[in-house]
Amino acid sequence: GIVHRLDKETSGLMLIAKNDETQEALSRMLKNREIEKHYRALAEGRMKEPEGEIDAPIGRSRKDRKKMAVDPAGRPAVTRWRVLAEGRDVTLLDVRILTGRTHQIRVHLRSVSHPVCGDPLYGSAKGARVPCLMLHAFSLTFRHPRTGEEMTFQASLPGDFRKGLEMNGIPPETK
Repeated sequence: GIVHRLDKETSGLMLIAKNDETQEALSRMLKNREIEKHYRALAEGRMKEPEGEIDAPIGRSRKDRKKMAVDPAGRPAVTRWRVLAEGRDVTLLDVRILTGRTHQIRVHLRSVSHPVCGDPLYGSAKGARVPCLMLHAFSLTFRHPRTGEEMTFQASLPGDFRKGLEMNGIPPETK
C-alpha cells in the first residue's frame, strides 16, 4: 500500500509497503515524523539567507477551493530550506518538510514570495521558463520497520528537471 502521496505534477520518490503490517508501521513513523523527506525545488528569485524555516499553518483557501493557503486557522506546517545553487533570478533549494500538508512546499514558498518555478497553481505568470513543475521528491531516510536498519533512498533528477535547471543557469548535475 501507498504510505504517502505526491502531488501529480511532482516527480520523485514515493514510499510503498509490501504488506499491511509494514504499511501500518511506516504510516505510524510518518505521522510521528520519523521519516526524513528531502525535496529539490527551483524557486523564483534569490533567497536573502542561505537557509531558513517557514512555520505557517496551512488550510483550504477561502478564495479558491482547489488551492491551499497559509491560514491561521489551518493545520500546523513546518518547512526548512537550504540554498544549493543560484541561477538567473532562481534558486535551487534542498527542502525538508517536517509535516506533510497538501501542497505544503508550494504554498510555503509562495507565501515568502519565492514560488516554485513552473507551478500552475501557485506560481507567477512572469516566472522563469521551465518545462515542468520544478519540484522533486529527492530522498527518504527512515529505519526499517523490522530490522531497525537506517535506510536512505534517493531519486535522480528527471530529464525535464535537469533541463529546467540548465535553462536557468544552474548546472544540471547540481544536487
